[in-house]
Amino acid sequence: MKILVTYDMFREGFTELESKYDVTFPAGRDFTYEEVMEMIPEYDVLCSMFDFPVNKELVDHAPNLKMVANYAVGYNNIDVAYCLEKGITVANTPDPVTAPTANLALGLMIDTARRITECDRKLRTLGKEMKIGVLENLGVNITGQTLGIIGMGRIGKALAKRANACGMDVIYHNRRPLYVEEETKLNVTYVSMEDLLAKSDFVSLNAPYTPDTYHIIGEAELKQMKPSAILINTARGPLVDEHALVKALQDGTIHGAGLDVFEFGDYPLPELLEMDNVVLTPHIGTQTMDVRIVMARTVCNNVIGFLEGDRPVSRVLRP
Repeated sequence: MKILVTYDMFREGFTELESKYDVTFPAGRDFTYEEVMEMIPEYDVLCSMFDFPVNKELVDHAPNLKMVANYAVGYNNIDVAYCLEKGITVANTPDPVTAPTANLALGLMIDTARRITECDRKLRTLGKEMKIGVLENLGVNITGQTLGIIGMGRIGKALAKRANACGMDVIYHNRRPLYVEEETKLNVTYVSMEDLLAKSDFVSLNAPYTPDTYHIIGEAELKQMKPSAILINTARGPLVDEHALVKALQDGTIHGAGLDVFEFGDYPLPELLEMDNVVLTPHIGTQTMDVRIVMARTVCNNVIGFLEGDRPVSRVLRP
């Protein structure tokens, strides 16, 4: 079996795979799409980075391809439906990303509520000219506030646990409600999308990116939120209509936002960079070295489990 890895990172996570199979890595950089297209006909497994496109063109050019092992929990870079139609297994890395992404979502909530980044920026810029007093730099205490989670998968559930520990009330909306026993265990309540938007002090997006979730938060949804509400997105950028968000923040439709992902790629719209009520991070949800290595090991385990059947595989069963 021949395995092609598109990225040259976290090699320590691939030790077992390299000891068993013929594995090809790029040297010092990622393979380009054109390079992979040229090489892929002779390979049985493709290990792809989250931003590498595994599309119909590539799949049709890979007669021996049996598996795509994606280095990410998301898989919107892969034409999953076409892969499954062709009998190609698709796997992702859901477990390692759960805790760090939930931690970041909570961090963005606290940061935006307590104006941590804003105050840091002002203190560095103004120094002793910054106004400090009992009525200056007032924020919001998240304890006692309502968090609305859109997407109650692994990360949504992990965030709910953290929010409960902070004394927040948690409501959620999902494609389908959880079982009552799990709702009770997590101390969460299922509500309609309309009720979630109307009742939440914080709205956190934790859903996958699919055609159904594209612009799940747009102009109409933003207008349903409280003027004091804060939007958090650590999922995928296109879940939010970023132009509509800019307008909502400018005219006070909502109070603020904490964003780790952006609609149009790696960078936000320029208007967001100028707003004190917005906290921005450059897609760092899983950016810790230990998590990155564990993700690589998960890719490795997915491939070995698929080829040898000796361990579980995190299969993507449908797009």
